[in-house]
Amino acid sequence: MALTRPRSGRGRWPTIPTETPGWTSGSGPPTQRRGRSLIDCAGRTATVARNNRGIRAAIYARVSTDGQATENQMQALRESAALRGWDVVAVHVDQGVSGSKGREARPEFDRLLRGATQRGFDVVMAWSVDRLGRSLQDLVSFLGDLQGAGVDLYLHQQGVDTTTPSGRAMFQMLGVFAEFERSLIQERVRAGLARARAQGKTLGRPRVALEVEGRIRAAKARGLGVRKIALTESVGIGTVYRVLRSDGAGEDAV
Repeated sequence: MALTRPRSGRGRWPTIPTETPGWTSGSGPPTQRRGRSLIDCAGRTATVARNNRGIRAAIYARVSTDGQATENQMQALRESAALRGWDVVAVHVDQGVSGSKGREARPEFDRLLRGATQRGFDVVMAWSVDRLGRSLQDLVSFLGDLQGAGVDLYLHQQGVDTTTPSGRAMFQMLGVFAEFERSLIQERVRAGLARARAQGKTLGRPRVALEVEGRIRAAKARGLGVRKIALTESVGIGTVYRVLRSDGAGEDAV
């Protein structure tokens, strides 16, 4: 049995559009009704910026030598913040400090973390991941501190933005790799210690000479204090404590 097409578009078959979507036809050449132009993209960006108004950003920068400059990095970060509608409320710069140093050697980094704990801002912005630390574990640890304070992270060079679902998913994967790296390090340490024991090597801190131990005990018997003994024998205070405690002396005796 032959099929006949319904006379109108209200039948079982859909009507076939005679115009290209987004275009209008007429006597003249077709004109675009609505396209994805740069103006539309700019409009969408402006909408995102309006939605993000009120988000406070803190910028962190670090240079390893005093001769390095951060102007270009700071400008790019400020432009990125403006594009997203974020308000830059704090800027922290550590000059001439290596990324392998801890918080105590990076005063501005320490202030940044304290500001995050106090919720002085909502997102931390940095030029690159190596500005924050030198290892994956450092980065994940830093992110954990931020997450604990409810603060997000933006990394310009890596395109990471944890204010978005994709950025959060990426850092969840980084956490998995950091745990794997930590397990490998622990395994290498255990294997190295077992190898050293098998070779008969002495582990731990080296002991001081027996004659030095004797002089330490004699000085303590004469009533000298721990600091005075350490200074006289050119050893650390901890060494003096270990020698005296090895005799079974309690805390009061030491």
